[in-house]
Amino acid sequence: MKWTAVVMLSLACASAVVAAAGPDPIVATRQSSMKEMAAAAKTIAGMFDGKLAYDAAAFKAAAGTLRARTGPALIAEFPSATLGAPSGARLEIDQARSEFEALARHIGTLASTLAAKAERAPASITDDMRMDSGPAMGGGSLLGKRPAAAEADPAKAPAEHLLHLILQDCSSCHSKFRQKVL
Repeated sequence: MKWTAVVMLSLACASAVVAAAGPDPIVATRQSSMKEMAAAAKTIAGMFDGKLAYDAAAFKAAAGTLRARTGPALIAEFPSATLGAPSGARLEIDQARSEFEALARHIGTLASTLAAKAERAPASITDDMRMDSGPAMGGGSLLGKRPAAAEADPAKAPAEHLLHLILQDCSSCHSKFRQKVL
């Protein structure tokens, strides 16, 4: 699956979440954060796909948004009292709080690493920013098990691969902890 499709799916999910906004200010803030993260991911994905012109400052800003909205900030946006209807956040977040928080922290680690790379981004996309055209980082699959090299030290992964891993974690979290809101 092209990761542009994953970004578009994330945007659709974020749009659905925002459309179901309730009066709770924490839920509204969370929905706004999700929309900002989806837009940031779409910006970066567009640059790597060649659908958007590469702009080092825009890459840095988008990666900074991902860093600011993940990890502890993401965890803080899901207090128990805001889970379940009318929110898109499942009640299961509390039942599997440690798993949810581990995913949020992992996304935060990846986003921080991506943002650090974006801080040093050159004027154009370089080969070392891109994933190899061969097997993904030691033979792993973007849709299957995560590659060991990127897991052991995300700083060794190219920026494009970090974005793939972030999107993979977002998809995993949404599939387990997000419910459709009508």
